[in-house]
Amino acid sequence: MMQILKNLFGSGTKLNAEELLSKGAIILDVRTEREFKSAHVTGSINIPLDRLAKNISKLKKDKPIITCCASGMRSATAKNILKSNGFTEVYDGGSWSSIRSAIK
Repeated sequence: MMQILKNLFGSGTKLNAEELLSKGAIILDVRTEREFKSAHVTGSINIPLDRLAKNISKLKKDKPIITCCASGMRSATAKNILKSNGFTEVYDGGSWSSIRSAIK
């Protein structure tokens, strides 16, 4: 039962965005273009979730990727899409604002 909860909600391990960024990580914001234009993490790239599968070739598999969105729901889905397409180092960063706060 505990493993099921960990799979659903994560292990509780805190994401170290600064450390990942120092290793060349890319922040992938999967919100809509309109949401992204209103505010985002500087340096992040925007590929809306509904277009991710068609634009997966724009991402490099040899760099860590931190997914983010507004609340964390779409970022988790994006992480699963990337993992199922052979990306190995993918991290769900949750909301874009929490990542922005973590790297200040």
